[in-house]
This record gives sequence, C-alpha cells and structure tokens, in this order.
Amino acid sequence: MKTTLTVRQLLEDQKTALSLKLLGSQGDVSRIISVSEVNRPGLALGGYLDHFRSERIQIVGRGEHAYCLRTEISGLKEHLRSMLDYSDLPCVVLTRDLSVPPLLLQTCEDLRVPLLSTSLDTATFIGELTAYLEEKLSPLTLVHGVLVAVYGLGMLIQGESGIGKSECALELVKRGHILIADDVVEIRKRRGGTLVGSSPEIVRHFIEVRGLGLLDVKQLFGIGSVLNQFRVEVAVQLELWNVGKVYDRVGLEEKTTKILDLELPMVNIPVSPGRNLAILIEVAALSQRMRAQGIISAQELNDRLIQRMQSPHV
Repeated sequence: MKTTLTVRQLLEDQKTALSLKLLGSQGDVSRIISVSEVNRPGLALGGYLDHFRSERIQIVGRGEHAYCLRTEISGLKEHLRSMLDYSDLPCVVLTRDLSVPPLLLQTCEDLRVPLLSTSLDTATFIGELTAYLEEKLSPLTLVHGVLVAVYGLGMLIQGESGIGKSECALELVKRGHILIADDVVEIRKRRGGTLVGSSPEIVRHFIEVRGLGLLDVKQLFGIGSVLNQFRVEVAVQLELWNVGKVYDRVGLEEKTTKILDLELPMVNIPVSPGRNLAILIEVAALSQRMRAQGIISAQELNDRLIQRMQSPHV
C-alpha cells in the first residue's frame, strides 16, 4: 500500500516539532507529498530544469536565499515561475527564519504553492523532516496477527481467528515480554530493508481475549509491558494440529514468508490441547537468535551423525 500525506497534514503534525509556519496566503495546502526525499533547487533558480525533482519538498537555505536577493529581477521571476509551476510540487520551505524574498512570495501566491518557514537551520531541518517523511510514507501493509517482542526479537504471531493468538500474547506479556500490537498490525518497510510493526493508534496497548473482552495491557502490567513500535523479525504461524500431516521434527528445514517483498524466517507451530504456546514461542525466539549467529542445533546433530556413519570404527 503506497501512502501519501498532504501539506496540511505536515503542518498539523510537525508545526511545533519543526517550528513550521505558513507564510502569505494559505496556498493549496491540500497538495500531496508522495516522497520522503527533499530537494534544494540550486540550478533550477538559474533556469536549468533538466532533472529537476519537482515531486519533492523544495528547501530554500542561505545559498538559495542570497541568490534570490541578488539576481536580476526579470530573469529570476521567469525562472521561479518555471520552477514552481509543476503540479506535483508540494511546497517550498525557507529555513533559519530567513526574510522572505518578495518575488518568491509573490510567485508562490500566484501559483498557489504553499510557502513555509522554519527557524531550524537547514541541515537540522532536512534531517528531522526526512525522518518524519520516511516514517509516514514508507510502504505499508496491514496484517492480522499479534506482534510481541520476545527476548528482544519481534515475533509476528499469526493464525486463524480463535486459535489463541491473543491468549498466547497475554501469557508472553505475563512472562515479562512486550506487546506491540494485537489483532491488527501495521507493518512498514523502512530504508535498509527493515520491517517495523505498530498498532493502530485507536487500539494501541489493548488486547482482546475471548471471555474477558478488551484489556488495557499498559494499565494491567505497567508501562514496561508495551511499546508503540518494534521490528518484525520472525513470523510464527499457529495452526490446528492435523493428525494426518507430517510436521518437521528435526529443524533442518528453513521456512520463510514474504511481507512487503522482504523475506522473514517463519516457524510453524501446531496447536493442540496441553501445548504451552508461550514457552514454544520463547524457545523459537532463542533458536532464531542462535541461527543468526550461525548456531543451528539440528545441523550440528546432523553433522555428528554423518561423521559417525563415515567413521571406519562404527
């Protein structure tokens, strides 16, 4: 799912954090921001628009500001209009509380391009804005399941409705692990190939257990029992025990699943009366951490057996 936001949303979310204010008339604050990268106009102010990234927020720092104040008016007016006339250009931001070049303000008003100002220096503003945009605009998918941090590993527990995902998560929280999301997990793909899961804000920190209803985990177990977001690193698939199905009993088989085109290790756990799912998931987390360090118990035993069979003394 591709996500976007508007200039209006940016102002509402980050007005205080980024010291943003809207200059001049309102402009078209419904303009769409679709990418997390930003752009400094540079050569575009001189009329060179080849490879100009109009879809990005345009940042005007001290260099661009000085150019706007010193350049001959007629040429600059034409270049500004050409640069700002792109329909996909979201907005222009002046950093450092710089004085507003009258021609820039007039051109923005004529073309209804929102002109914003911030008191932050250019480098700090770009860093903070990019971090915010990456979080808001990264690819998103909604997954039915439960996300719990078990021994520092993000375990995404999935399975059919009623199989016991929430009860398992509740037991894990009781054992000292951390709940991130129950029922619906919002998963975003961040830069560097990392998946980060969170809960929709309206149900954050709540868990639904049949027979008990909705429970506020934060209130029941304390603030240390919940987190707003966490990495998604292992998928756990719960399924009803099928007598006729052959399950992996050794652990040599490595299964994976894909979320947002990224592969995750996957563990299938059959569910039957008497099995302690919380303990099994704890062990699965520890086993996965060992695998990440190159320690695979099943492979070690397999190597021992092969070595023993090849030994002439057997």
